[in-house]
Amino acid sequence: MPEIILPSSKGEKREEELKAFAEAIKETSAQIGFKVSARGWCYHAEGIRLINKDQFDLVENLINQCRKEGYLPVDFTADEEGRKFSGVERPEKITPEQKQLDYLKMDLRVEEIYTPDWWKGEKYYIQMLVEKIDLKSLFEPVCREYKIPISTSKGWSSILQRAEYARRFKQAEDDGLKCVLLYCGDFDPDGQRISEFIKNNLDDIQNIVWEDGMEGYDPSNLLIDRFGLNYDFIIANQLTWIDNLITGSGKNLASPSHKNHHMSYVQEYLRTIGERKCEANAIVRRTQEGRELCRQAIEKYLGRNAHTRFRRKRQAVRDRLQAFRERTGLQEAIESAIRIIEEDAEQNEGNEERDE
Repeated sequence: MPEIILPSSKGEKREEELKAFAEAIKETSAQIGFKVSARGWCYHAEGIRLINKDQFDLVENLINQCRKEGYLPVDFTADEEGRKFSGVERPEKITPEQKQLDYLKMDLRVEEIYTPDWWKGEKYYIQMLVEKIDLKSLFEPVCREYKIPISTSKGWSSILQRAEYARRFKQAEDDGLKCVLLYCGDFDPDGQRISEFIKNNLDDIQNIVWEDGMEGYDPSNLLIDRFGLNYDFIIANQLTWIDNLITGSGKNLASPSHKNHHMSYVQEYLRTIGERKCEANAIVRRTQEGRELCRQAIEKYLGRNAHTRFRRKRQAVRDRLQAFRERTGLQEAIESAIRIIEEDAEQNEGNEERDE
């Protein structure tokens, strides 16, 4: 693990320190193995005892400064806001003939990119929401193994996001599946009530209608399972506590002046946990344990042999397409077309060499 030294000088020396800081951060990032938000880096730095939790803002600002100055790539951190442009087209760097060749070769392995109905014959259909982008980066490889959609839920403001995952639940219920929404987020008073918030947000849009005529989803039978962060996991993995209950709006739930302070859920939290919270980003310094937490939450419903069931479905597609290509002569035809394009490319390459 490279030594990370926080810049503390001014002028030209600070510029040198910023560059050294950025290089150390890049080396560490390669060892982590996935992109982390600027805030997530604060937890990592705290986890290796580089900083104290009262220096989080300092590290976050240093990383963002390095991105602005070009010492770190601007896309070094995870996309926290999901505001990437769509509709961006880039010219091909290969010839049209090479593109044709690529597609023909792809035709011989369609079975590897064809998406079967993974959930046919299953008991449950699962989707996952997480509160922070760092958790999405952390859990995404595990969710990919189990074919589970995952997204961040910060802000609850997107009607379309809610509508889209509710539509998938509706389709699954119509197919006879039991629907499960797995959730992982901050450990704080409101985080303990997240199931209620999610259900209310889905209730709010159950009367929607899609352009194709599909109606909204009634979440009455939806099982919402908040699998983290939980107190036992925080203690077992020595995650960082933040010594306040300040909400995203900047108000303090621990203050009697807060409108929700005297509510039973806040008072119960203060009695049992105290005036502190644990942000979901803290889990990034415990990569293996975090992914195992995610895996256990999924296998609670799918069991440990889900991979075997999914492999069988993939193999069924392979067998079917291979038999189809052999029965129709398509295998031989595609291989013949590939040879024609490759031979033409070799001939053109030879002509170009002679012209030179």
